[in-house]
Amino acid sequence: MTMWLRPNRSLSYRGLKCWIGALVGVVLTVGVLGAHQGNVFAPVFALAESVALVVSLGVVWRSGERGQRITVDTRQVEVEFLPGHARTCFQSYWVRVQMLPGHPHRRLMLASHGRELEVGAFLVEDERTELSNKLKNLLVELTRYQPNQVQSFQGAR
Repeated sequence: MTMWLRPNRSLSYRGLKCWIGALVGVVLTVGVLGAHQGNVFAPVFALAESVALVVSLGVVWRSGERGQRITVDTRQVEVEFLPGHARTCFQSYWVRVQMLPGHPHRRLMLASHGRELEVGAFLVEDERTELSNKLKNLLVELTRYQPNQVQSFQGAR
């Protein structure tokens, strides 16, 4: 089973462009009005503020592209971080799913053999709790299947 985790975006790309356009329009209008009243530096500062606004909102928008892909099967639990494609694997029989206290929210951790990995840090508290329950239930179902028991049963036929 594969689960894709992505942050929630409240604004589409088109909406972001419209919002940035409106903000830049207001800032430049105030700069021109300031210049009309005698502040000759107002348009320069308005232009600098507009550039900073566009860059900072663009950085925030791109941070929403991050995500995680969690793949769970009978052998392993694999967590892939996107867009960097870094991967961490745990044996599915030994991995523990834990909700640990943290600041400002509880942290969802996968732990096994002394290694820990936080998943879903960008999710809200309810989504992290739901993901924790799904992972725990899935791992319980997968670890019920034990290949040794199946082989001994087949040998008894």
